[in-house]
Amino acid sequence: MKIPLTITVNGERYDLEIKPNRTLLDLLREDLGLTGTKKGCGLGECGSCTVLLDGEPVKSCLILALQANGKEVLTIEGLGKGKPDPLQIAFVEKGAVQCGFCTPGMIMTAKALLNKNPQPNDLEIKEAIAGNLCRCTGYNKIVEAIKSCAASTKR
Repeated sequence: MKIPLTITVNGERYDLEIKPNRTLLDLLREDLGLTGTKKGCGLGECGSCTVLLDGEPVKSCLILALQANGKEVLTIEGLGKGKPDPLQIAFVEKGAVQCGFCTPGMIMTAKALLNKNPQPNDLEIKEAIAGNLCRCTGYNKIVEAIKSCAASTKR
């Protein structure tokens, strides 16, 4: 049995029919070909699958696609609209990208934080990214990258 789903992803509307147990992550990666959102633990613990759902960061491996019916999803591919977002640039410039697996989820979480709080302090940044695991950088460079965007006026 398939159920109709209307979802807007990165500004584009999709009318689909999906199985009721389909996760948002699988819909994005397998059905829409948006593989920037990473499939990590599948348990909501690593944060590599983080996307913005109506502006809020969510772990797409824990959300059923049907829970996003009628809503807007922003993935790493939709960030910047054809040019890199300042966060993406900062992550590269500050060396916050190593293997890159956690980077899309980390950037999407940071984007949500900066949208709500354009000038977060270090503690607020660390609290925001606490649900995103990075096994390469030790987080210092990630915090620096986010902080550099918070301090910039070009967001």
